[in-house]
Amino acid sequence: MRTLVTGGAGFIGSHLVDRLLADGHTVTVIDNCSTGRWENLDHIGDSDHLKKVEVDINDYNTIRPEFDGIDWVFHMAALADIVPSIEHPEAYFRSNVDGTFSVLQAAKDAGVRRFLYTASSSCYGIPDNYPTSEDAEIRSQYPYALTKNLGEQLAMHWAELYDLPVVCLRLFNVYGPRSRTSGTYGAVFGVFLAQKLAGKPYTVVGDGTQTRDFTFVTDVADAFVAAAESDIVGEIMNVGTGNPQSVNRLVELLGGEVTYIPKRPGEPDCTHADISKIKQLLNWESKVPMKDGVAQMLENIEYWSNAPVWTADSIEKETQSWFQYLS
Repeated sequence: MRTLVTGGAGFIGSHLVDRLLADGHTVTVIDNCSTGRWENLDHIGDSDHLKKVEVDINDYNTIRPEFDGIDWVFHMAALADIVPSIEHPEAYFRSNVDGTFSVLQAAKDAGVRRFLYTASSSCYGIPDNYPTSEDAEIRSQYPYALTKNLGEQLAMHWAELYDLPVVCLRLFNVYGPRSRTSGTYGAVFGVFLAQKLAGKPYTVVGDGTQTRDFTFVTDVADAFVAAAESDIVGEIMNVGTGNPQSVNRLVELLGGEVTYIPKRPGEPDCTHADISKIKQLLNWESKVPMKDGVAQMLENIEYWSNAPVWTADSIEKETQSWFQYLS
């Protein structure tokens, strides 16, 4: 197939590119490198099957020709993180909502065969039920979660109105090699690995008993390929392990000292994907146990050598907006 990955120089996107190339497909990557890095694809080397286009997805006139003849579109380009979305919501709406509109229009106008939207389980907020199924109430608590859900609604609307063959995958707590090393305070794995390299204690939120449905990135790439290869259209599916692990368990696997910081408002004590739908429709389930996934990250720990090393004090300063708006 001829495939196109927006955000393909990013964390999840680059692993999907690896998988698509390994399967024999050609790949066009569109990325403005606001958070992604072309270095994430350097290991591929020169390949006639890979085309890299550095452009913002909102530049419709530039991206539109790249969609001609494309079979599968994987829309992964987005801004992430909670605090920056609170402080700069306009950037998040432009990237995650306007950008999604631009990509949907390009895909529709080019007549692509499959459109895969990268949705977020953050749309559930703090849900009533665990495991959380796709029909749970949407409770977006901050602009990142809201904009990702609005993008999902756009994609589903284009599926219904324009017959665009859309599938949306709501991702839970993805981790793995190449997760972001820079930018605003964010995902726990990048924070902990930089702290480990620096010989600093891990900053554990609350008492560390909170659990997350940590899902290894290659499993996520498998889910996207399974969705693309299927004939399923107009469905939203969770992507997770269905087996949450505690932050304390993560610390145990990484090894090292811990310092505890205050629990944050707006964070669930648990994320737990109900994956019965994706198992039924796509026969997909995760394969990589957390122990093995963490071991792979430790093997590649030097990747985080230039990442910021967070302390309790710097995190408190960085997350002031979190407490101000979500308490």
